[in-house]
Amino acid sequence: MIAPDLTLPPCDFTVFGGTGDLALRKLLPGLYEQERRGQLPAGTRIIGVSRSPLDDARYRDLVSQALFDHVAEDHLEAGALHRLMTRVHHLTLDAGSAEGWDALHGLLKRDGEEVVRVYYLAVASDLFGPICDRLDDLGLVTPQCRVVLEKPIGSDLASSRRVNDAVGHVFEERQVFRIDHYLGKESVQNLLVTRFANVFLEPIWNSRWVDHVQITVSETVGVGGRGEYYDKAGALRDMVQNHLLQLLCLVAMEPPTHVGGAVGTAEDAVRDEKLKVLRALVPLTGPDVDRATVRGQYSSYGEELGHPSTTETFVALRAEVQNWRWAGVPFYLRTGKRLGRKESTIDVAFKEPPHAMFPDSEGVSTPNRLTIRMQPDEGMQLHLTAKHPGPGGIRLHPASLGLTYADTFDERSPEPYERLLMDVMRGIPTLFMRRDEVEAAWGWIEPVLERWQDTAVEPVRYHPGTAGPAAADRLLAREGRAWHGSER
Repeated sequence: MIAPDLTLPPCDFTVFGGTGDLALRKLLPGLYEQERRGQLPAGTRIIGVSRSPLDDARYRDLVSQALFDHVAEDHLEAGALHRLMTRVHHLTLDAGSAEGWDALHGLLKRDGEEVVRVYYLAVASDLFGPICDRLDDLGLVTPQCRVVLEKPIGSDLASSRRVNDAVGHVFEERQVFRIDHYLGKESVQNLLVTRFANVFLEPIWNSRWVDHVQITVSETVGVGGRGEYYDKAGALRDMVQNHLLQLLCLVAMEPPTHVGGAVGTAEDAVRDEKLKVLRALVPLTGPDVDRATVRGQYSSYGEELGHPSTTETFVALRAEVQNWRWAGVPFYLRTGKRLGRKESTIDVAFKEPPHAMFPDSEGVSTPNRLTIRMQPDEGMQLHLTAKHPGPGGIRLHPASLGLTYADTFDERSPEPYERLLMDVMRGIPTLFMRRDEVEAAWGWIEPVLERWQDTAVEPVRYHPGTAGPAAADRLLAREGRAWHGSER
C-alpha cells in the first residue's frame, strides 16, 4: 500500500450526475483504487448528487455493484471496500431546479475545518453555469474549491465561450479543470518522457527527418446508449476537437521549460506549448475542407438510432503545423466507430535514408517508424531494417525494438481517471485543458463543421468491422502514403 499524501487536507468530492454511467463506470472505480492504495486523506467524503430518490444505504449498494462490475477481481479488497463505503453519501437534487440546494449546503458546510471541495460536473454542459451559480449563492465556493468540467464544453466556439464565461463568473481559471481522460493515459504521459528525457530523438524530431505523423483512435463498438448525444455531436466534435488534437499537440509541441510532476511546479509550461501548436495549425476552410477531410458513417447507424441521420461516425483529415519545426509535415488524424479493431496509436514515420547503401540486397528496406500504443498493450515500438541472419550476401528484413509496459514494469498502470482525479485533489492542472486551448481547438474545427453543413454532402457509408471508408485510404494515397496497420 502506498502511504497517504499527508500534505492533503480532507476533500469533499461531489459528483453531479452521481448515478450516471461515467460516475459508476470510471469515477467511483478510480476513487476506489486510490482508497485501496491508501491515497485518500482521512476525512474525505464522496457525495453523489442526482435526481434518483436514493438514501446513503441504497446509493452505497449501487456503488458496490459498480465496483464489482468495473474493478479487476484481484483488486477487490474487503477492507478497502468498507473504507470507501464509509465515505460515500447521496443527495437527491435536480441540478436544474431551485429546490433542494439547502440540503447540499448543510452537508458540505464544515465550520472551522480546512477542506478541499471538488465539484465534478458529469452532466450536460448547459447545466455547468447554473450549478456554479447555485454553489456561489450558497457560499460553497472558496479559494480551496475546484470544479471539473467533462466534455463536451459546448458544441461550437460560441457555445463553448458561453459555458466558459458562466463557469468563469464564479471560479477563477486556476480552479477550473477541463478533463480529457486521454491525457491521463500512461502511454501519453510517457510520450513526454520519451521526447524530453532522451536526447537521441530531439535532433530528428522535425521536418528534416520526419515524413509524416499518423494518429488513430478506432473503436469496434457503435454508439450504444449514447445515441441521443452522439447524433448531435458526431465524431469531429466528440473525438477530434479534444482527444486527437491534444495528442497532436503532445507530438508537435516544443520542449517546455518544465513538464511538472508531483510538485506541480511550472504547470502552465506544457499548456503554453500546446497552445502554440493549436495556433500554428493551418486553417482548413472552403474547398480545402473537401480535399483534406473524409466523413464516414457505418451502414447500420440509422437502424441503431431508429431514424435516418447524416451524422458522421468516422473522420479522417490532414492537418499541418505551420512553424519552424514542422512546416510541410502532414499530420493524418482518423477516428471512428464500428471499425475492425480497437486501437489508439501515434505513428511517427521517418523519411527514407538519403542514400541507398544496399541496392543489390535481397528484401526490402522500410523507413523507420516509432509507434506509441495507448491501447491495447500500452507501449511503443521502434521499427527498423535489419540484416537477416545467414551467409551469402545481405538480406534486408524489417525488425522492431519493443517496450511493453506490462512486461517491463511490475506495477499496474493506473487507469486515466485514477491519476487525473488525484491531480484535481492536489491542485495540479498540467494534464487538464486551459480555456484558451479549448477555444483554439474549436476555432480550428469550426470552419470544417461549417463547410460540411454548407455543402450538405452526406457521409460515405462503410461496413462495420472494416477499416472505414475507402476515401480515407485515398486521402493518403494521393501523396504516396498509406495508413499503418489497417489492411482491409
